[in-house]
Amino acid sequence: MFGWLRRKWREKGHFARLDSAAFPRFEPGSVWLVGAGPGAPGLISLLGYHALSEADVIVHDALVGPSLLELANPRAKTIFAGKRGGKPSPKQADITLKLIEHARAGKRVLRLKGGDPMMFGRGGEEAETLARNAIPFRIVPGITAGIGGLAYAGIPVTHRDANHAVMFLTGHDEKGGVPEGVDWDAVARAVPVIVIYMAVKHLALIAERLLAAGRSGDDRVAIISHAASPAQSVIETRLADIGQLILADIPTPAIVVLGPVSNYRAALDWYRGALRENSLG
Repeated sequence: MFGWLRRKWREKGHFARLDSAAFPRFEPGSVWLVGAGPGAPGLISLLGYHALSEADVIVHDALVGPSLLELANPRAKTIFAGKRGGKPSPKQADITLKLIEHARAGKRVLRLKGGDPMMFGRGGEEAETLARNAIPFRIVPGITAGIGGLAYAGIPVTHRDANHAVMFLTGHDEKGGVPEGVDWDAVARAVPVIVIYMAVKHLALIAERLLAAGRSGDDRVAIISHAASPAQSVIETRLADIGQLILADIPTPAIVVLGPVSNYRAALDWYRGALRENSLG
């Protein structure tokens, strides 16, 4: 029954086969919230790539690199809506308003976010607002830096011999400070592995709170900057030694992992040398 389709696929090149794929229609007047992955353009999903090729308007954050935008529909209007800690940034309400305005103008609007839109990316807030305004939307998950970025540094976020649980935290709140709603005493005891997003600025204070709550100073810490990109760098230290780092010199964006999984990096550090030369990852 499907022999004709198999023949058609064999006749086409590897990626050209996708021309015949039945992707969901990106309807005019709708918004797709898409995760771009942690850095390398090749880590975007097939649905994300489809959205890039179909979008009329692309509203992207600061973690989306120019090499990924080069894959977009050349006729698409691109709008930078990046938020960087301590720097002038667009207000969230204004970003969401742009999504609504362009959708109501009949455009296919792509909201492109680094990592995953629902992991500390305000994707839930944007989707809520779109729903309240009766704007059709689709959520396309992405590879979050807390998993994919660690993998590119040779660190498994879970390992059967190290941990059966992991916790994801953000290192700052909406005002830019250390999240006050976090029970640091409970966090210190809860799980062997803690992954912290956007934590470099307040890392010394976070380390102090974890140590005060009884976390071992010998716990391994890895700080992965510019994960899954040729500029990736990794600092390895102990929790007790965080205060000795010059945090202002650590490149951002960065993801921090605390716990025994960092011990596997010595054997699993694969993203080196010539492997970094491929621009897709």
